[in-house]
Amino acid sequence: MYSSQVVVAHGPHRASASRLTIFVHLFGVLAFILMLFWLLHYRGGIDYGSYDANRVFNVHPLLMFCGFIFLSGEAMMVYRTVQAEHNVQKVVHMILQLGAFVLGVIGLCAVFKFHDMIKVEDVYSLHSWIGISTISLFALQWLVGLSTFMFPQPEIRRRTMLPWHVCSGRALLYMSIAAALTGLMEKATFTGLRRSRETTVLNIMGLCILLFGIFVDLSVALARYV
Repeated sequence: MYSSQVVVAHGPHRASASRLTIFVHLFGVLAFILMLFWLLHYRGGIDYGSYDANRVFNVHPLLMFCGFIFLSGEAMMVYRTVQAEHNVQKVVHMILQLGAFVLGVIGLCAVFKFHDMIKVEDVYSLHSWIGISTISLFALQWLVGLSTFMFPQPEIRRRTMLPWHVCSGRALLYMSIAAALTGLMEKATFTGLRRSRETTVLNIMGLCILLFGIFVDLSVALARYV
């Protein structure tokens, strides 16, 4: 989460940051469409309450992407896309990040349910370690941001926390992307995928997720350091 102080930007850098949001949304929407296509066309559908373990699992990648990557990225850019007072921008930012966390928790529950249904262990892979670390640090980041920037605090504390808060948010976005990409690789490995149309869809989707994160970060960086 980012304080309203992140907004200050002028001149060509501000224009560049605004144009970059076009690429952010392009890659974000494309990744979302490819995710739905992959899960519905190749993986059998999405249903948390299903008796089919694979359909339960499919809730996990969809909600993790929508929450910790797409919504979180939108929240980071809220000061570039929402023309409003700083307090309104901060509230929108907080709500989007809270929504991201809620979706992430449901997605996490889905994969635990999937593991219970097929009788396998939890949290043993690199993907799961990155994912659990990300969701834990995300919750901490949100709580610290809430207490520091949404409630009255000494200005010196806000100034001290701001660079840590900004850098932590950017790092968490890349951790989320790392979790997503290792998760896609893990799924492809477990299902024995070889060169096929499905692997092409997965590869393009992975690249779109990575580019989404890169352009979010560039947009935020240009807006912050002018």
